[in-house]
Amino acid sequence: MKNGLILLFLFFFGLNFAQNSVGGSVVEKSNLPVAGANIQVVGQNVTTVADSDGRFLLSVKLILPFELEVSSVGFVTKRVKVSSLKQLMGIVLEEEQNVLNEIVVSASRTPERVLESPVTIERMGISDVKKSASATFYDGLENLKEVQMNTSSLTFKSINTRGFATVANTRFMQLVDGMDNSSPLLNFVLGNMVGVSEIDVQSVELLPGASSALYGANAFNGIMFMNSKSPFNYQGITTYVKYGQTSQKAAGVNDFVDYGIRMAHAFDKHFAAKANFTYMRGTDWFATDYNDRFFAGRNRTNPNYDGVNVYGDEVSTNIYNVGQKMVASGAWTAAGLPSGFAEYLPKENVSRTGYKEVDLTDNKASNTKIDLAFHFRPFGDEKLEVIWLSKFGFGNAVYQGANRYYLNNFFMQQHKLEFKGKNFFLRGYTTSEDGGQSYDMLFTGINVNRTWKSDETWFGTYAANYAGAYGNPLSPLYNNAVGAHAYARSQADVGRLMPGTSAFKSAFNSVIAEPDVLSGSKLVDNSKIYHSDANYNFKDLVKFAEIQIGGSFREYQLNSHGRIYTDANGPIHYNEYGAYTQLMKKFMDERLKFTGSIRYDKSQNFKGNYSPRISLVYAAGENKQHNLRASFQTGFRNPTTQDQYIGFNVGNAVLIGSAPDNLSRYSEILQVNTPTGQFFNGGATKEMTGEEAYGNSYLASSVQAFVALATSNPIAASDLLRKANVDYVKPERVRAFELGYRSVVSNMSVDVSAYYNIYNDFIGNLTVISPFYGVVQDSPNPLGGPTDPGAQTLHALQNDNYRAYQLYTNTDVEIKSFGFGLGLNRKVYKDYEVGVNYNYAEFNFNQAKDPSFEAGFNTPKHRVKASFGNEKLFKNFGFNVSGRWNTDYKWESSMVDGIVKSATVFDAQMNYSIPSLKSTLKIVAANIGGKEYMQVLGAGRIGHQYFVSWVINP
Repeated sequence: MKNGLILLFLFFFGLNFAQNSVGGSVVEKSNLPVAGANIQVVGQNVTTVADSDGRFLLSVKLILPFELEVSSVGFVTKRVKVSSLKQLMGIVLEEEQNVLNEIVVSASRTPERVLESPVTIERMGISDVKKSASATFYDGLENLKEVQMNTSSLTFKSINTRGFATVANTRFMQLVDGMDNSSPLLNFVLGNMVGVSEIDVQSVELLPGASSALYGANAFNGIMFMNSKSPFNYQGITTYVKYGQTSQKAAGVNDFVDYGIRMAHAFDKHFAAKANFTYMRGTDWFATDYNDRFFAGRNRTNPNYDGVNVYGDEVSTNIYNVGQKMVASGAWTAAGLPSGFAEYLPKENVSRTGYKEVDLTDNKASNTKIDLAFHFRPFGDEKLEVIWLSKFGFGNAVYQGANRYYLNNFFMQQHKLEFKGKNFFLRGYTTSEDGGQSYDMLFTGINVNRTWKSDETWFGTYAANYAGAYGNPLSPLYNNAVGAHAYARSQADVGRLMPGTSAFKSAFNSVIAEPDVLSGSKLVDNSKIYHSDANYNFKDLVKFAEIQIGGSFREYQLNSHGRIYTDANGPIHYNEYGAYTQLMKKFMDERLKFTGSIRYDKSQNFKGNYSPRISLVYAAGENKQHNLRASFQTGFRNPTTQDQYIGFNVGNAVLIGSAPDNLSRYSEILQVNTPTGQFFNGGATKEMTGEEAYGNSYLASSVQAFVALATSNPIAASDLLRKANVDYVKPERVRAFELGYRSVVSNMSVDVSAYYNIYNDFIGNLTVISPFYGVVQDSPNPLGGPTDPGAQTLHALQNDNYRAYQLYTNTDVEIKSFGFGLGLNRKVYKDYEVGVNYNYAEFNFNQAKDPSFEAGFNTPKHRVKASFGNEKLFKNFGFNVSGRWNTDYKWESSMVDGIVKSATVFDAQMNYSIPSLKSTLKIVAANIGGKEYMQVLGAGRIGHQYFVSWVINP
């Protein structure tokens, strides 16, 4: 049977040789196939890759003889002369400790060795996926140099490089087969929820740092390319299944299941197709941080407690003002209390009793990915290929922004039509999404509370019971502040819906199905992106240098039905476009490579931006093995659609985008607290718009200082107030300088890089307080009468007649970041391989010049990662162990600020191949023997994960 297969294999290639094809197999010296090896015609942009059995087929129309260059990570690049199209080539690669010869495309939009790349680049190939000791290949990216992972939940992880990390990472771009993987509504990537199946990954290339010169506005802090396998090169049916458990102190031990199948077939030299299906489910990491968000060390005994992972306790009001309002309306007397008892109430805020996150979500995490691709080659070769690709992803995850959001049955799809050839591509794709049954946990807690007792009733009950207890000398347990607060809360909470009861479930289901924030929490989203881009390389037409041109166009269609954006009256349309060119030329016997590029981008609401890049790479040494590089490039980031068009109530504040037409579109009717006396005669309600937020507001930090001092010294307190002079948001810019060195020294691969970035007009959030009445001014006069505009604002602040807003703006203060990276890799003994990398990152921001601005660097100063393994410990058996460590670092976000503690994490895997079954068994343990750790404040602590996987290859 084996001989019959060989004859069939030879016959197959014999047919194709007649069609100007060359084929064969790539193996290592022990005759094992080298899957994923790159095969390229020397001097031509004609390439292919070896399949899982090391076989390849390359269609050519060249005059004999010509040469093939064959390369793969961990092997010496080999050139083979082709003198006949009838020869079946058997290519044997020798191993070497040089991971820098792999061919990459992303750094310059043209094939080049990693060694020659003008900028820092990290890569993960097929063999790296197999060796990974992480739960998924996407998790394994965290072990690459420069990469920082931010885990919001089990199925939602965001990648960042070179600082300013957030879960909602709008400064980092992720492309999957050329398509931007970002959510149309959110403007950032949802991890790998709509990405690539693990068994369909061809390679992952990652460029840390500014990449706007070639890839546009969003490639500000880095860009990652995930490339899938071509059905022409990788055929057959591949399946995998993983089963194991996750373990966390809060969540306990829970099952984890992940399985998938890939089917690909080339029907002839013209047509090939593939389909992928993957499914994963597990239990999410429970988020159980019950510390007070704003007062470190305070717990639930604080009357104005606002727990990090507790929702509904954001509803807060001044209890003294509640008492005065009840006295004025007669409700105080009706409650049977003397009017004088109202003076027992403290002039401080009290919050409602909230619900824990674990009570507001089922903590189920799941992800399903389906994709279909059809590849058509009209001429039977890579001269022209037409690709239709459709991707579908849906599942459950927790996203963390200003609040925590449960993405429940979230659905996103992408469809692409692409024409590509030897020197060009033209593609267009659309991305659309549906929020499903997603909801905001904060408003879920708030509105579940309101279903059983209104805020007015709850606070009225609290005030009356506090005053009655504090003023009762016969109640020694209660006639003190601590006891009176405890008693008042217990009475106000009478009738509270308890988690797990049918009444609670009924209220919960009703709330998450209603999008109106006054009574519900559902997130509604049907947004879309339409995108097209093209590139042409003139290298066959222009000989003195390699010249490329390209461009892109994108239109957003924002459609949250008024829930998140100000699009209640219909979708918001917004577009941007760009064009670029690049010249690359080698000098000095091809030792010196110059690359220069420039891109122009224009966004609908902003002036155009130019992004130039210049780089030099010099190859020193007899074999050009010492490569020195230097580059200067600029980057920019247009304000996202959120920065411009959001109008989102997050409970304790409203997020307002700064597009001029957005300010008038956002409005809400708010209740005015009484008594207002002569300071405001506008009625019981006040309409507030985005105009007040940007044009008539105080810095929130100055209001906090005012409130802290107002009772004891109102004159000094008013002097602390500062008007928020907020400009509309505009693009942010970066100038990036980088030096690097790559080489192989004593059989050790060395990659060193250093960078220095200068940011201007850095985009961030600013929290402001807008009073319902009066005119905001610096240091308003506290002695002014009811007609004094400044005194009116003081009265509004002291009587809770104001609204908090979170605005999008730029800081005038220049921000600088700098860092250093070192990567080493070599085989130390036989097939034992050791890799280690280190990153240092720091930033400089003069907080005193802009005290209310949060830069959100959110990056450890020191990170160390290491791996040790042997894929050939003995026949068919291999293993790998990886570890990483980082220092403490400050975390700043719109949800919570604090310190992320240092973490040490070890992962390990063992694998055993069964050639007769064409399968591999693998045992993986993630975070073995380590403590639970956190990467995002407010998210769940990451526990342990153990599983066994079985992969069957064709």
